[in-house]
Amino acid sequence: MTENRLSWQDYFMANAELISKRSTCDRAYVGAVLVKDKRIIATGYNGGVSETDNCNEVGHYMEDGHCIRTVHAEMNALIQCAKEGISTKNTEIYVTHFPCINCTKALLQAGIKKITYKADYRPNALAIELMKQKGVEYIQHDVPHITLGRD
Repeated sequence: MTENRLSWQDYFMANAELISKRSTCDRAYVGAVLVKDKRIIATGYNGGVSETDNCNEVGHYMEDGHCIRTVHAEMNALIQCAKEGISTKNTEIYVTHFPCINCTKALLQAGIKKITYKADYRPNALAIELMKQKGVEYIQHDVPHITLGRD
């Protein structure tokens, strides 16, 4: 039966939501999934630098209203590709929150061609302008409620 089969968008966004559950900064539980040719090539979530303190262990490190201890989900996904030598050219990203300006710039520089996000979290005007200038599609997509298991 295919009527219960998830669309590709729903599938990748559901994965981003699941990955967000690993976040260690409770200011925003964010998950990201990098996709190339309908295959997941990397994932990321909000958290501290590997093998260092996390917000959920020692608290936030706040500067100008931002927690700077945390590496954003999008950056972690890009860094995972960089560490493993995986090209991000012409990939898509599914992320639970609209990317911040710094993540947007990194995504555009990395060759991301489409950004799909769930929550319209603090959309930045410059981020939107840069996406338009680069011809990068950005769309909001909410995944329907998914039940696990069989009926």
